[in-house]
Amino acid sequence: MLRYTVRRLLQMVVVLLVLSLLVFAWLRALPGGPVSALLGERATPESRHDLIVQLGLDQPIFVQYLKFLGRALTGNFGTSNGVQPGTTAMDLFLTRFPATIELSVFAIIIAVVFGIPLGYMAAKRRGGWFDNATVIGSLVGIAVPVFFLAFLLKYIFAVKLGVLPSDSRQSVTDATRVTGFFVLDGIITQEWDAAWDAFRHLILPAIALGTIPFAVVFRITRAAVLDVLDEDYVRTAESKGLTAQLIRRRHVLRNAMLPVVTTIGLQTGALLAGAVLTENVFAFPGVGQALALGFERRDYPVLQLLIMMAAMVYVVVNLLVDLSYALIDPRIRTR
Repeated sequence: MLRYTVRRLLQMVVVLLVLSLLVFAWLRALPGGPVSALLGERATPESRHDLIVQLGLDQPIFVQYLKFLGRALTGNFGTSNGVQPGTTAMDLFLTRFPATIELSVFAIIIAVVFGIPLGYMAAKRRGGWFDNATVIGSLVGIAVPVFFLAFLLKYIFAVKLGVLPSDSRQSVTDATRVTGFFVLDGIITQEWDAAWDAFRHLILPAIALGTIPFAVVFRITRAAVLDVLDEDYVRTAESKGLTAQLIRRRHVLRNAMLPVVTTIGLQTGALLAGAVLTENVFAFPGVGQALALGFERRDYPVLQLLIMMAAMVYVVVNLLVDLSYALIDPRIRTR
């Protein structure tokens, strides 16, 4: 298990190095280069020259990359010039990251809690009305764009019915901040009104963000369970008189979990992309909203950091998925 983990960690390091090279090349491929991007259209020759020297752009390209890599390893990506002027990119990320994590966790919980049981029940009742209805529902969940569903939920439950808040993370202004995760902070400090308020603000964006992962998890679970139910060892277990609960736990779900775990891991890593749209619709101050503002306002220090951190989160999630493979199926450790 240790060798397997070390091998995956080395692969992760290589992926991040390649990504850093791509981000470095992307910044220098911008029209006019990073100097024009930072100074804008009113740049004077003197200011351009000063910034070129300050950024070290007059040095050989491999020296520039090594310095860029050194700054990245220390978290020094510069200061925001558009999303939150005057704030370092790292401080902005650390402030907003808990919001996106909180939203993504609630979204993936919705996907897993509903997707796996419904997928299993649909497979057990294949061809019936329940199977057909849930399959159609999952197709609708995949087909409907995230931003359209977000606007629809916001209009129905926030605007027309007024039962849920429509934007931001919390209405309570005097809540105590401990971790940056507002629901958890309310529980830790026993400020139950603040925790409940933060949870209510998460419901609509989490449903919108979790719809596609739910549909994907449901369909993969259904397909995996159908494959396992047709295996000889399941029929043998049934012929031996084992209880349905024992067969489900020991033979069906355990063997069907590998593709499901893969799907959950990939969907968790991909939630950040969906969070860009969802956070903008609900004015949710997370990393996704900062990423959209960064592109809109050409805030390249922030964009560099957010792209690198998004990739790191995705790679770490995939590492955890690989390790979970090894725990579920020990044969994978030898491959």
